Amino acid sequence: MNLRPAAPADVPLILEFIRALADYEKLSHEVEATEAGLAGTLFPGEGSPAAECLLAFEGEEAAGFAIYFTTYSTFLARPGLYLEDIFVKPALRGRGLGRAMILHLARLANERGCGRMEWSVLDWNEPAIRFYESLGARRMQEWTTCRLSGEALTRLA
Repeated sequence: MNLRPAAPADVPLILEFIRALADYEKLSHEVEATEAGLAGTLFPGEGSPAAECLLAFEGEEAAGFAIYFTTYSTFLARPGLYLEDIFVKPALRGRGLGRAMILHLARLANERGCGRMEWSVLDWNEPAIRFYESLGARRMQEWTTCRLSGEALTRLA
């Protein structure tokens, strides 16, 4: 297996993984991402990217991806690493690719001085929950996610 940061030429592959993840999560109807949108936010010509992408390969086959970005904890007064999405092709699961990506990101978080690494998981995704707990992750059940998006965000703004 091989892990590497995504490059601008990987944008079509990243979009393919996003669509596969959305399909798995039964959220395909919510995908608005385009190649142009991804290129502009992940690989802007100037300024910082909104997020970073790690790609996983088994041999020559693209096997999965992880999208992550920096957050900030006021309580710790330190940055954090937020794992927005992680996905391994179903046929390649159970071979250590997901674990390798999370370990890579944990090391990266430590190198960057992050005080924590966080992510969300759908409450029905028991295989993922068991996997994350096997890594030592703790579910933050006392926290509830709130979201403003689309028309509600526009209206409030």
